Amino acid sequence: MTDEHALKERIAAELGAVRERSHGLTTGVLPDEELTAQVSPLMSPLVWDLAHVGNYEELWLLRAAAGADPMRPEIDGLYDAFEHPRAERPTLPLLPPGEAAAYIATVRSKVLDALERARFDSADPLTAGGFVYGMVVQHEHQHDETMLATHQLRAGAPALLEDRAPAPPGPPAPTTEVFVPAGPFIMGSDDPWAYDNERPGHVVDLPAFFVDTEPVSNAAYERFIDAGGYDDPRWWDPRGWEWRRSSGKAAPAFWLREDREWLRRRFGRVEPVPPDEPVQHVCWYEADAYARWAGRRLPTEAEWEKAAGWDPEAARARRYPWGDEWAEDRANLGQRALRPSATGAYAAGASAYGVRRMLGDVWEWTSSDFHGYPGFRSFPYKEYSEVFFGPDYKVLRGGSWATHPLAVRTSFRNWDYPIRRQIFTGFRTARDAR
Repeated sequence: MTDEHALKERIAAELGAVRERSHGLTTGVLPDEELTAQVSPLMSPLVWDLAHVGNYEELWLLRAAAGADPMRPEIDGLYDAFEHPRAERPTLPLLPPGEAAAYIATVRSKVLDALERARFDSADPLTAGGFVYGMVVQHEHQHDETMLATHQLRAGAPALLEDRAPAPPGPPAPTTEVFVPAGPFIMGSDDPWAYDNERPGHVVDLPAFFVDTEPVSNAAYERFIDAGGYDDPRWWDPRGWEWRRSSGKAAPAFWLREDREWLRRRFGRVEPVPPDEPVQHVCWYEADAYARWAGRRLPTEAEWEKAAGWDPEAARARRYPWGDEWAEDRANLGQRALRPSATGAYAAGASAYGVRRMLGDVWEWTSSDFHGYPGFRSFPYKEYSEVFFGPDYKVLRGGSWATHPLAVRTSFRNWDYPIRRQIFTGFRTARDAR
């Protein structure tokens, strides 16, 4: 079997797997009226996401990569994420669920036919190493995670079945924080399927620091609440304090107090907040305030990446904290469970420095604004990364339980507004080594 044939088989398998997941979050679990409804102005109707992933696939795998004529050019504007903000998408003449499903199925059939004839030209950055196919698969997985956030915002009866539980809690780590010595490391990636904002790999020299061994837990965050953390402006960034006062928020999203117990709503179920799980659905301002209250700070994204992926003995970066090969038993990724795992789980997935659960469970806020690396070049379009550069967006790292393994690695960068809470976000803290 040639390398090209093996790559095509892998691409076909990944395309099939992600589409099965997409249908399992839309047409496979909800009636049409719920697929077309908007549960929050922060989110698109699920039927928009479903047709959007197919339209994106047509644009890149049929038109750009295969040179095909447009199938339905009249819908391109409807599914252009930059032409219509989420709040107005329900007013658009969107394809109804049945028509959307038929459209994306036809696109996929044509893509698989074109894949048989495809050539991966090393001189063409779009097709080299199957990049454009990896981009499309990752894009659909990212929208599947967005669809899960929409499900979390839904009211009414649960639509998603409970999957198997994440790994049970393991023995506690020997220390609550890990020392990462000073020195240079290579930040970023030249992986064939890495995005433009992960490139190029470049040397960053950091001073020594300490970082939490595990993400901040619900129990620890409850102590911040009980200590009056939401009512003390000393701990808050000025913009965060204004958000706190204007929003009235006094706990993570989806938490509610009943008598003396904190409960949470999770995919239509109300349950006690598990003390040993990472805190989830907190915005950057909340994470930053907790860190200040604890006498610590959020790690920079360079610190996060070094702690997660650098192998000091081999002097090279790892794709995953534990190595370069994916291992299902080392991280809570891929929607294997609909919640984070407990403290002590996945100890075998620790990084070379001994930092645990840096991939999966919850996205982790960092202190860094989203910018391009030195030598950054936008590819294949500015709207993926470059238009978001600047101080308005904070970087998140590591993926969550809802992130597919194909769509995350130690170099992967996510970003969002510092007020966002509907996404599956948590954090860990750091401190300078003196």
